[in-house]
Amino acid sequence: MIDRLTAALERSRADYTEIRVERTWSTAVGFRGRRLESATASEDQGGFVRALTAGGGWGVAAFTSLDRLDAMVARAVELSRAVRVTPPIRLADVAPHQADAILDLDGDVRGVPIAEKKRLLEAYNGELLAVSDRVVDTVASYRDEVSEYWYVNSEGTALHELRPEVTLSGTAVARRDGTIEKGLESIGLRRGWNSVQDKAAGFREAAERAVQLLDAPMVTGGAYPVILDPELAGVFIHEAFGHLSEADFVYENPQAREMMTLGRRFGKSALNVGDNGAAPGLRGTLPFDDEGTPTQDTPLIKEGILVGRLHSRETAATMGERATGNARAISFRHPPIVRMTNTYIANGRGSFDDLIRDVQLGVYACGAFGGQTLLENFSFTAAYGRMIRDGHLAELVKDVVLAGNLFQTLDRIDHIAGDFRWNQMGGGCGKGGQAPLPVTEGAPHVRIEEALVGGDVASASG
Repeated sequence: MIDRLTAALERSRADYTEIRVERTWSTAVGFRGRRLESATASEDQGGFVRALTAGGGWGVAAFTSLDRLDAMVARAVELSRAVRVTPPIRLADVAPHQADAILDLDGDVRGVPIAEKKRLLEAYNGELLAVSDRVVDTVASYRDEVSEYWYVNSEGTALHELRPEVTLSGTAVARRDGTIEKGLESIGLRRGWNSVQDKAAGFREAAERAVQLLDAPMVTGGAYPVILDPELAGVFIHEAFGHLSEADFVYENPQAREMMTLGRRFGKSALNVGDNGAAPGLRGTLPFDDEGTPTQDTPLIKEGILVGRLHSRETAATMGERATGNARAISFRHPPIVRMTNTYIANGRGSFDDLIRDVQLGVYACGAFGGQTLLENFSFTAAYGRMIRDGHLAELVKDVVLAGNLFQTLDRIDHIAGDFRWNQMGGGCGKGGQAPLPVTEGAPHVRIEEALVGGDVASASG
């Protein structure tokens, strides 16, 4: 395959050409309550050509048959020449690489019958249903894929990779009278069949939490010291800060460019944030991005100071910085754009108990049911919470919504524990019509000295 793609490159009349080809095997199983809703297996194959001519724009062409390869290369060159761009597009220098990278298949899912995948998910779904007769509905899903991937460019890079991924999720819906609560378990790994065994306990806990939330009071809105668990802290840094670090957004948005000035202080010296596409075994992990740039650990905030951002080759050249390996495409049908990989708040010191010991009245916010961001303003819904009273965890509470200004909130992070973990969840990230892209977030427990819980954002400024 590499020889065939390289030959097509040599026939290109562009100044720069790259070709990606992917062949993907995938299966999916879904349950709703006790009913099997879907069980599918599929294969998908295709490629993507990008060409750049002097003074021209990107010419792109996607295809589903290799018989069309030469025609699509010629088409991409023609399209590049048809669009004149000022100033001309430049690409940051990246040394050419040749690699044959086989990630850990950890039990190749292609060798497991779909009936066995159905039995596994049915058992986990059964764990959700068995917890209580208050659990009135469940949604459970299993999905896996293995992608064989080839990439070549006219600078001499030639890559071949085998990329596995497996995800599991289960939602339990509990109801009593008019009250409905949910509990969610989600697992996502760039591994295989062995990695999703022995996960029953997490599904049971999700259903038990949904039932417990039926009796939990709503949190009383107000400003509190708030401790974020590693899952919510990771989602917070991904959604509220990570997208602002993507250089295409910064470059194209004058307001973001002003906010995201390198050297600006974003927090106290304990705060360190980064994005690591090379961390082993995570959903956002790959050896190279979709421009053939090696992935790496990119510092974004160091000791409270903004020190970096995430780049493609084009944004790196435009902003006079270096490519970071963050150009990613969700499939061969799409061009690579600047995306996060595995975004994290780095480890601090001490234990969770150290964070809550001197909190008289606060909120411990756990898990994430979603959130919204608008430039520097955010709103996140935790899956559940616990009150903190006199330095100890107290009653379970629900409807815990955190809202505020990103920069104020980062500056109010006053203690970060030393219990970092990656949140190996399913789901994915969306941007530019490409979703769900596999990503991971990670963090230790994080304390915010004051944050608005409940209420509305406007009342936080008082």
